[in-house]
Amino acid sequence: MDSASITKLLGTAQTHAAAGRLAEAAALYRDWLAGNAESPFRHAALFNHAVVLSNLGAVQDAALALQEAVRVRPDFLPAHINLGVMLERLGASDQAFAHWNQVTSALAAVNGESVGHKAAALKLSASLLEGRKLLAQAEAALRQMIELGQHPADVVQHWIALRQRQCTWPLLEPVGPFDRAALLRRMAPLSLANYADDPLLQLAGAAAYARDEVGRPSPGGIAQHAMPQARPGRLRIGYLSSDLRDHAIGYLTADMFHRHDRDAFEVFLYYCGIPGEDATKARIRDQAEHWIDITLLDDDAALALMLRDGIDILVDINGHTRSARTRLLARRPAPVIVNWLGFAGTMGTPYHHFIIADATIIPPGHEIYYTERVLRLPCYQPTDRHRIVAEAPSREAMGLPEDATVFCSFNGAQKIAPFLFARWMEILRAVPGSVLWLLKGAEEVDVRQRALAASAGIDPARLVFAPFAPNAEHIARYALADLFLDTAPYGAHTTASDALWMGVPILTMPGRGFASRVCASLVRAAGIPGLVCSTPAEYTARAIALGRDRLRLAMYRDQLLASRHTSLLFDTARFVSEMEGLFRRIWAEACSGRLPTPELTNLDTYLEIGARLDHDSVEFSQIADYHARYRAALAERHDFAPLPWDSRLWRAPDAVALEDAA
Repeated sequence: MDSASITKLLGTAQTHAAAGRLAEAAALYRDWLAGNAESPFRHAALFNHAVVLSNLGAVQDAALALQEAVRVRPDFLPAHINLGVMLERLGASDQAFAHWNQVTSALAAVNGESVGHKAAALKLSASLLEGRKLLAQAEAALRQMIELGQHPADVVQHWIALRQRQCTWPLLEPVGPFDRAALLRRMAPLSLANYADDPLLQLAGAAAYARDEVGRPSPGGIAQHAMPQARPGRLRIGYLSSDLRDHAIGYLTADMFHRHDRDAFEVFLYYCGIPGEDATKARIRDQAEHWIDITLLDDDAALALMLRDGIDILVDINGHTRSARTRLLARRPAPVIVNWLGFAGTMGTPYHHFIIADATIIPPGHEIYYTERVLRLPCYQPTDRHRIVAEAPSREAMGLPEDATVFCSFNGAQKIAPFLFARWMEILRAVPGSVLWLLKGAEEVDVRQRALAASAGIDPARLVFAPFAPNAEHIARYALADLFLDTAPYGAHTTASDALWMGVPILTMPGRGFASRVCASLVRAAGIPGLVCSTPAEYTARAIALGRDRLRLAMYRDQLLASRHTSLLFDTARFVSEMEGLFRRIWAEACSGRLPTPELTNLDTYLEIGARLDHDSVEFSQIADYHARYRAALAERHDFAPLPWDSRLWRAPDAVALEDAA
């Protein structure tokens, strides 16, 4: 009788829930539980009741139901997992972790269904540990998942990203079934950009990520647009971003959108980020002609909304970053889609038609690293002249020396690569008394960086860590630094703009890829192109020379402060006007039938080749035969199985020979 009763309950309640009648489903469970206090299936009813209550938003009641489920059936692991989720939502994270730990520790030997339970508990534990900045423990939890054979792509990607944030070198340590090359093929595009200055690999990795993680829309899911035609009226521009808030993107664009010419352009801002309010979000929203929050809309609803708005050109300001709505973009909500600002590189998709950069970031000849057609502004990054800056603290308050050179680099630890760190230690060694001022991360990361300094013969105390501060206070403390040392292969972007606004000169060394060249663009646009270096030797020598000449650094500071209201970098009105010129050009090309078709040929082969190259012992930005290495591997691959022609490096063997001879 109990078995028939619970089966009927679950079936009927599921029917109600599937039809959206959650309250009716909850009532069914409540009534059944009241009359079946001794049922051996009570734990199952309690578990399902909790799911419905959670979907109704009754988190506290859901937690109570799950607590009862684990009381009557302590070995019912799914209840422990879900109870942990409810407790975390209620702010009881220690209790949540205890339940997840009970699942993982109770399974010394796992098989079958229990493997999935343990993996789920490990993934939830990793997220909680990361939130507490216990990065090594979070990494260990994800490693266990991978070694258990539970390794979906996002877990492998996040495990790698956690290692990057800890400056754990070499980065790609074999784990579970994955060797170094297999891990590299699975890296997220952002991690790839931080890992190596290999733009062909980044291109191929972005394309693989778009194919495997974003995927193709379901049949009939792609919007069909008529051929764009010139017409009277305003051009409709959409910007799509999760970061129009207190975020690097929000800080850069806060003074931009409202400057568009409303006689010529109708601008729609589609926000898809966290729901919380902040000053930057309010400022952008209040000045927007159209602000549309699509965070809670699924792709069907968001697509219908954009089609109703009749967007002509949609600008993607997320790219391959967190909270992006790339699956929505794959459905082509506008006839023209542009990649700009949010992601430092190519998207590698068939539906991003253009990428906006400038001549420093993508110089002539570098177009082969992008699937999009390259369009160039005088400087690709907007800035905000009206940013709020707090009163600067003293050097003493920040733990900095009063009369010595302060080098700073306020980029995330994931941007610190081994080659770069070695250069920094050489600079400190040659500039007596100088310190390197970094952003404080997790305590264990700070300890590791100081240990790395000690192993290089540098007093660990010469690494000073700036704790988290609100944006206005963070920007103010730039004034205490003498010289900003850019990172490589992923350089400073918003942090560079902040430093230059505060008068701090930046020493940078551009490589081949987009992420490695943005800082050089900003330094030139700020009027100090002489601080753009060509080689690691020049970067190191210039840093040492400037570190010993604080008078020269003060002159750079005065120059930057004197010109910040006239330099190209901080001319927002000009930036918007130039961007509007690009929009007119894009629309004219689309209307004339010249909308570009992204080139995706042979990218799996480029990924296979790049994954086998040695990025750990060779700094790729400095190798002279970069293209030759890929061409040789392409030729070898072609000898085994003929490759189709592509527009990058591969030609028919005779053509390659002729080109190399020339």
